Amino acid sequence: MKKITLPLTEDVIESLSAGDAVLLSGQMFTSRDAGHKRLTAMINRGEPLPVDLKNATVYYVGPCPKQPGQVIGSCGPTTSGRCDAYTPLLLRHGLKGMVGKGWRSKEVIEEMKKQKAVYFAAIGGAGALYADCVKKAELVAFEDLGAEALYILTVEDFPVIVATDCRGNSVYK
Repeated sequence: MKKITLPLTEDVIESLSAGDAVLLSGQMFTSRDAGHKRLTAMINRGEPLPVDLKNATVYYVGPCPKQPGQVIGSCGPTTSGRCDAYTPLLLRHGLKGMVGKGWRSKEVIEEMKKQKAVYFAAIGGAGALYADCVKKAELVAFEDLGAEALYILTVEDFPVIVATDCRGNSVYK
């Protein structure tokens, strides 16, 4: 199992192959389709973004409300394909890592190859496990979206599999 500290670097991305088991530690932001739509609109209007996309990793998740004493509620991955219409633009603006579940479109994979990015698969149904890996959760934008608001998560030993590497190899093929 490989241990990786976020943010991702080009050499780390290039060292990963589809099927590798990985533990992620560091910061990643959360977003789903509604958040991606807003980020895309902001880019298109030339507005500053609430997060720096350079070398960033996004986790496709809409966390459940947290209980007293918890950092975050259950936070299992959502289907990544929901964000595929917006992902190529975010990749062109610096996004390097994505965490979610399910396959990605041909367009996303082609842009991943051009931008040297990686897609990690998280385990559906393991939301409680992932919540235990989140050490800090900070709301940074789009609070009106509720569970789809944009958070910065600080994670430790967050288990994922490289689903699609920067060469376009995929565990889904």
